[in-house]
Amino acid sequence: MTNPNLPPALYLPTGPVDPEAEGASIELRRTPDGRTALVAFTALDRLIDCCGEHQPWALVNTEHLPKVHKANPYDVIVLDSPLPEELRHHV
Repeated sequence: MTNPNLPPALYLPTGPVDPEAEGASIELRRTPDGRTALVAFTALDRLIDCCGEHQPWALVNTEHLPKVHKANPYDVIVLDSPLPEELRHHV
């Protein structure tokens, strides 16, 4: 079951497009306490503000988060969190 407090869809940061891969490569982050986090954004402008304009992304309906979790296991979802400059994608 999907968390009812989440919006109907989330913007997820992805890695660079790999023409040989199937689907998007969802980027996961490590939290300071060692957990694996799915970083998600509630609006596209928030993703751009927090990750930079060159960040690739995928729009995912929250009902599909169990599929994302199965393919990319994570411990926690972190919403609208700024990405440090050194981890941002550049041209």
